[in-house]
Amino acid sequence: MPTSQFSSSFGRLQALSGNFLTQSFIGDLLKTKGLSDMVKMLQNTWYGEEIEKAASVYQPPEILEISLNRHLVMINKIAIDASPFNGKNAIKAYLLKWDLYNIELILSSKNMGRAITETEPFLVSSRNFPAGISAGNIPHDEMKIILSQSGVDAVINRLLKYNYGSILLQHLDAYQKTLDLGPMMAALQDYYYQTLLESLRFFQGDEGIIREMFRTEIDKRNILTLMKGKETNAEKSVVNKHVVNGGGIPISELMDLYGVNNVIEFVGRIEGRFPLGEAVNSYRNTGSLVDFEVGLDKFINQKYVSKLKNIALSIGSIFHFMITAERERENIRRIAYGKMYNIPNDKIASMIVNE
Repeated sequence: MPTSQFSSSFGRLQALSGNFLTQSFIGDLLKTKGLSDMVKMLQNTWYGEEIEKAASVYQPPEILEISLNRHLVMINKIAIDASPFNGKNAIKAYLLKWDLYNIELILSSKNMGRAITETEPFLVSSRNFPAGISAGNIPHDEMKIILSQSGVDAVINRLLKYNYGSILLQHLDAYQKTLDLGPMMAALQDYYYQTLLESLRFFQGDEGIIREMFRTEIDKRNILTLMKGKETNAEKSVVNKHVVNGGGIPISELMDLYGVNNVIEFVGRIEGRFPLGEAVNSYRNTGSLVDFEVGLDKFINQKYVSKLKNIALSIGSIFHFMITAERERENIRRIAYGKMYNIPNDKIASMIVNE
């Protein structure tokens, strides 16, 4: 693919990248006294427009969630519009992740009996954009209809008009017996990563690092799944239903590693691939697996995401723009929820993922 096709998109995204929050600004957010002060600071950034729209209806923390999610929708639209024709399929395949995010959120809310009003603010979707460009394939109004369904079974039936429904339906009987959504979501993740990796097959070589990054993302998901299983003493056969194919560590190897005695021993067995010593130290103090999630995020960011920025005239620059926006969203959320739960600032700061 001629790199010149990406010249205009690179220039446009480079200009917009000047709006990303600086590390200094993130540090100032961390120093605020609470969520209201955070919202006030963010009103003077590129989140301001969405905060203003949401302010008449919502209060923190919902106003932050809604503003961050709708802003991310805008970023997704910009990325698709900036992609040359031959790059759009890969970008759209990547953005299917938000369909899965929303589906899991909806299914979880049905599983726990939550009301629509408790769930809708957290959907990564927006009325401002039509189907196919808002977040994934499913538009906001359709998501609202899906959310209004009476239970898990009805949600799956509504999703039959998309590929997701038939995938979920294969696991419905097992769900009805166990009330475990994990195998359903693992099947969707399998579909997602297969679709994404397939979409990256036909570029001129720039996609190699991107494909490796997504395989590492699969490893991250599987590693965290095994850690959760180990902490809860879940049977190996149960955990095996929750892992996803396609990562750098074969599932057979992962399940062999599951035989270790505890989480720390498990981390020691994968140390050659993922240096998580700092996360182990934090975990010994907190007992929280979030420390490993943050450690894996930092590893992926340093090894892969920062390199995408240097692949200027390629699809890599578009992925870098989208992923940087997602990291910024997650950093803001970690600060906000850290403050909500009275987590010390130095601990919140250790959870921030910078390039």
